[in-house]
Amino acid sequence: MHFRAKKLYEYYLLGFTKKGTREMTAMRNPDAKHTDFTDLIGVIPSNPKFLASNLDMVMERFGSFLVGEWKRPGEEISKGQEILLRRLACIDGFVVLIIEGDTDDGMNVTDINALNGKGDLILLGKTTEELKGFIRFWYEHAEKKARGIV
Repeated sequence: MHFRAKKLYEYYLLGFTKKGTREMTAMRNPDAKHTDFTDLIGVIPSNPKFLASNLDMVMERFGSFLVGEWKRPGEEISKGQEILLRRLACIDGFVVLIIEGDTDDGMNVTDINALNGKGDLILLGKTTEELKGFIRFWYEHAEKKARGIV
């Protein structure tokens, strides 16, 4: 691995425990707060409710995108985020998941639903292992699509 690429890999993917040993983590800064978009309220005078949204999970492989929005049990998706996710689901090459669960103490998944452009939810699974299985399925499909196999 090229030195710069190796340093970026370590910076983004490897965290360090208090003892200084490496521990694999996908979070660059696990204590980071959500971005506050309050100062953007009203940036479009004709549509003052127009505001930025964030996505919890985005993966890309050869132009295919897997988007995931995580919600805790009972937590609602805002109307604006629902519109965003439904519109993404309509775009060719995008798969949108609504995942119920948390990552407070490891990954805990209780529901995995695919969202279609009509707003319908299709249950895909209920466990972390099923989420991992779907991600592998999506990845393999993206690889085949890139090679013209599907």
